[in-house]
Amino acid sequence: MTVSQVTTHILDTGSGRPAAGVAVGLYARDGDGWTPVAAGTTDADGRIKDLGPEHLPAGSYRLNFATGDYYAGLGTETFFPEVDLNFTISDGGEHYHVPLLLSPFAFSTYRGS
Repeated sequence: MTVSQVTTHILDTGSGRPAAGVAVGLYARDGDGWTPVAAGTTDADGRIKDLGPEHLPAGSYRLNFATGDYYAGLGTETFFPEVDLNFTISDGGEHYHVPLLLSPFAFSTYRGS
């Protein structure tokens, strides 16, 4: 399997486990808004390694995480029905890993490796 240029990993910090089965969309910014590039679902380890192409042009991108559906499936209330993370790809040759640390009432992120 080829790893895409953008990957993600979700850890449910409330349970201390990977967040499996979360739908994630990758979007590119264009003149009219956001254009879908790819979509995927986190695996049992909370990861998506094949989200989108191997190479993307420099520009602005967004990852959309369907966190409300994830927590609904667990029977857990959440304050965030979805999480959008906007980031910039400045080097078309670099790998961009965008992890999400998630709980029902908080989230954080960072640029991973």
